[in-house]
Amino acid sequence: MPPERSQVERVLRTLDAAWAAFQESYAGLPDAVLLAPGVVGEWSVKDVLAHVLTWQEEALRHLPVVARGGTPPRYATTHGGIDAFNARMAERKRDLSLGDVCRRLDETQRRLVDLIRSAPEDQLSGDTRFRRRLRLDTYGHYRLHASSILEWRATQAEST
Repeated sequence: MPPERSQVERVLRTLDAAWAAFQESYAGLPDAVLLAPGVVGEWSVKDVLAHVLTWQEEALRHLPVVARGGTPPRYATTHGGIDAFNARMAERKRDLSLGDVCRRLDETQRRLVDLIRSAPEDQLSGDTRFRRRLRLDTYGHYRLHASSILEWRATQAEST
């Protein structure tokens, strides 16, 4: 690999590791458990997956804007805040099947990898706006929700 792409490879390793840990957090659970509410508030694992999908989609929409030096719209201004945005997106995705959510998650993850592979090296080096947005919408988010699912699984195991 050319040395100028080493930062891309480091970011991809970080993304891949967080993605694998996120997938492992719900691996092996039967569909009925994935659909049961109460994992995060009233959300089921499927709802958490749909939420992560939403933020993957946001990353795909806004990272190219950031890479060009632009500024994506603020959620407080355009959506009434992050919580309102999350609630609206959760409602929009509520009727998706578990299979559809999982397929879309995998597809957006592949698209994110492609986006990172094509990103300019300077966008991935250091604490750039691009790198912060990528972390918040993807690998940082994956870790947060993997922890939530694992904590929920532990409480389920204790109660059985």
